[in-house]
Amino acid sequence: MKLLTKFNLILVAIFAVSGVLIAQMSYSFLIGNARREVMEQAKLMMAGATSVRNYTADDLSPLLQQLPRHRVHFLAETIPFYAATTTFNNIRKSYPDYAYKEAALNPTNPEDRASDWEADIIDYLRDHPDETEKTGERDTADGPDLYLARPIVAGQECMECHSLPTAAPPALRAVYGTANGFGWKKGEIVGAQIISVPLAVPVAIANHAYHRLLLFLIVTMIATILALDAGVYFFVIRPLKLVSSTADRVSRGEKDVPPIQVKGKDEIATVASSFNRMQVSLAKAFKMLDER
Repeated sequence: MKLLTKFNLILVAIFAVSGVLIAQMSYSFLIGNARREVMEQAKLMMAGATSVRNYTADDLSPLLQQLPRHRVHFLAETIPFYAATTTFNNIRKSYPDYAYKEAALNPTNPEDRASDWEADIIDYLRDHPDETEKTGERDTADGPDLYLARPIVAGQECMECHSLPTAAPPALRAVYGTANGFGWKKGEIVGAQIISVPLAVPVAIANHAYHRLLLFLIVTMIATILALDAGVYFFVIRPLKLVSSTADRVSRGEKDVPPIQVKGKDEIATVASSFNRMQVSLAKAFKMLDER
């Protein structure tokens, strides 16, 4: 087996082992980074939904409630839940994988009622009032989901519609009745803003980056092997071939073999210098034998 072949086999083995280790560590890092990226996007969306809720409750709802129409026909635009959900549905046109819901244990609109897993999150937030958000992962029929949840605390503006049925606007009672959405207490955690996204989203982001990383590693490995092969050939193998060729000529009895040109001060140059000295010594020895 030639020297260059042995050298390449050693390099391939080293790159293969190191490549597997780097790939495994990189994939774990990429998955974690993709999850953080997805959750950061969810936090930005949550901040946008919260801003819409606050704007609706503080500025928009008081204006709409003064309209004569609101006294006869209930305007859903006055409800922060409705405003935030509608705004997020527009955002979903650009981010279809993200889902948003303002889930409540006792909502006025049955569509806002918390499912079992959402109710568990709300109960957790009620049991841990010091926590401002909860993140986690849950299993669904379509695969695991990541979620971000923040508590909805009943403020003074909520009491106008959710304290007692008699205090609620007549238009609201006409639409939703008096069975649900009442009995809230100021300062109580009544629901949660929940954004969920399939785990497949960060996995897809990580896989895309991972495949690009693998391609970069393979190209880098091939380029490195080629560069090292060229260096080994020009600085080791070719000089050794010259020494070997000169030695063959000397061993066949040729007397006018020119000395090897020595370049540099590395080990190969030392071998060439030693061979030149040996060649001169042999020439002197043959000359002394001829003179006898």
